[in-house]
Amino acid sequence: MRLKAYPKYKESGIEWLGELPEGWEVTKVKYVANFTVSNVDKKYQEGETPIRLFNYTDVYNNEFLTNDIDLMAASASLEQIRKFNAQNNDVLITKDSEDWRDIARPALVKSSAPDIVCGYHLAIIRPCIKQTVGKFIYRLLQSNLINQQFQIASNGVTRYGLPKSAIGDSLFTVPPLKEQQAIASFLDRETTRIDALIQKKELMIELLKEKRIALITQAVTKGLDPNAKMKDSGIEWLGEVPEHWEMKRIKDLLIPKIGAIKTGPFGSQLLSSEMEESDVKIYNQKSVISNNFEYGENYISFEKFEELRAFQTFPGDFLITTRGTIGRCAILPPNSEQGILHPCLMRLQTNKRVVADRFLEILIEESPIILGQLKLKSNGTTIDVIYQDSLKNVSVLLPPLQEQLAIADFLDMKAGRIDILKHQVEASVNLLREYRSSLIHSAVTGKIDLRENEHGISL
Repeated sequence: MRLKAYPKYKESGIEWLGELPEGWEVTKVKYVANFTVSNVDKKYQEGETPIRLFNYTDVYNNEFLTNDIDLMAASASLEQIRKFNAQNNDVLITKDSEDWRDIARPALVKSSAPDIVCGYHLAIIRPCIKQTVGKFIYRLLQSNLINQQFQIASNGVTRYGLPKSAIGDSLFTVPPLKEQQAIASFLDRETTRIDALIQKKELMIELLKEKRIALITQAVTKGLDPNAKMKDSGIEWLGEVPEHWEMKRIKDLLIPKIGAIKTGPFGSQLLSSEMEESDVKIYNQKSVISNNFEYGENYISFEKFEELRAFQTFPGDFLITTRGTIGRCAILPPNSEQGILHPCLMRLQTNKRVVADRFLEILIEESPIILGQLKLKSNGTTIDVIYQDSLKNVSVLLPPLQEQLAIADFLDMKAGRIDILKHQVEASVNLLREYRSSLIHSAVTGKIDLRENEHGISL
């Protein structure tokens, strides 16, 4: 069913809102709803009444709130319970956040109870029953155009807060009550359909990811020849492996010389303080993660390069990220600029007669076996960090060189096909989400006429 516009529109008087259907109004929140900001924290105080909380994460992570979800236990005074008790059809919004884009994320209370209270960092918007409908207000706050008023009104630098007065002074589009009900019902029906389709596609993405991991794991532990003679690896979780494969360590795959493995200059803050337009590039984590060695915001002078020459990079170097996001790899191309390592990178100079760099890259980046070892050997506390001695002792199951090349080519082809399909499904999910957002916005701002719509639209 094709959706149509209203037959007649009028100027709203609000530049960013434009025209509204005849019969609609635009007014401040405080004229069509009651609102308050909660001060109920998560603590339990002796002498107070036990309660359950709809807290920040409940609102942030759920569209709808019910009395049967797992809620945090706390306590509150009788006055707080009276004032902040969550009622059916209330809309709860986030009023504080470290990211201004997370201000005024809404959740609709579908079912509550006398002991359920709205928690700290949240505000309650309660519809005036003769003027507004809770589930319509909820959809209004899902419209980017309406929601941006709250985001813009929030104060802060590193943490943002929405003043209570700004809630009341924000603008809502207000159709007649029957139209609010019709719009909300239509959006409930259509978003449910869209969400179900998104869920199916997201399941497909997860299955494709699992298939990709299984494909890689099979290839790098069993090989491509189903008739190959096998032997017991001696490792319980690895099982049998091809008889002619060897267990090596990363250090066995390097050119036998001092400096074949090198980490960027530890603690060198000077790397980030040089002028942007200078002489020698600093290869950093972004260069490796994006596999784009033209990327580079930081350079150092030739004078500084002479001081740090021990950390110089060379074409063909195998680079690996070692801090935070560990285990991402890339090979420095033949035409790469002269450069040095960032402190968060490590350089390996591999023995090309022993190991194919692309095979090693797949092993480190994409094999759960290698990634698992890297995680276990990480010496970080709050972030993952890997050091030379740890990396050198990571175990690698290594086929002969020609077999490595064949496996790498096979995985690039097969995993590449899975990647293409996964990207296509991800793109369709993004389109569905964009359509969902656009549909909500169009409905609550009167761009489509839903007064007689009984059947929704087909996707």
